[in-house]
Amino acid sequence: MVVLSHGFGCDQNMWRHIVPELSRTNRIVLFDHVGSGRSDPAAWDESRYASLDGYADDVLQLLDGLNLQAVTFVGHSVSAMIGVLAANRNPSLFSALVLVTPSPCYLDNGMYHGGFTRDDIDELLASLDSNYLGWSATMAPVIMGNADRPELGDELTNSFCRTDPAMAAIFARATFLSDNRADLAEVSVPTLILQCTHDAIAPPEVGAYVHERIRDSQLVTLPATGHCPQLSAPEATASAIGRFLARST
Repeated sequence: MVVLSHGFGCDQNMWRHIVPELSRTNRIVLFDHVGSGRSDPAAWDESRYASLDGYADDVLQLLDGLNLQAVTFVGHSVSAMIGVLAANRNPSLFSALVLVTPSPCYLDNGMYHGGFTRDDIDELLASLDSNYLGWSATMAPVIMGNADRPELGDELTNSFCRTDPAMAAIFARATFLSDNRADLAEVSVPTLILQCTHDAIAPPEVGAYVHERIRDSQLVTLPATGHCPQLSAPEATASAIGRFLARST
């Protein structure tokens, strides 16, 4: 059983290119986080989703509601840490984690290089608050990181623009101000970390850090650019996940 969990500003449609390959040998569960995609707006609660804990609780409720066990949780971007939190709370439900371009902390802190200064994050969040559509059009191509394939940046821009700005602002703060570095050492299930060769949001140093902190984890650097390899390099992404699943199940 494979559960695919999307990142900030995205929805389950972002997995469409790798689902056919993974579904050949696995059952697939797709869902939208509350506040994203086609989730029920009535389920939104600002206090619950002001931290990643609310999203992790949702994952556990989803698995319980569907009576799922021995789950391989594939989390992209911020959902990587959501998966870590959920698996640490109830590891008996998880057989493995796949962390796609993860970052446990986006802020530089001493010897830790997260990729952003506090001023960077404050400016990013202020821009999002003042002009969400403009922020989306500016940031999506940077996040996607494939300037020679503008259609990818356009897709991410459109995905951001479908998200309610007020909900997006809360999720953005929960994402970019989180620090889950201490949670990595508690991971007790087999874990694959997928990073890209060039990623403006989660640079290779971050993937290496996650690998060092999660014992017995595997690190694969995909021949891909940007923060969304399931869109920019779906074949390589699906292949890496498939190989890991074949070895870990």
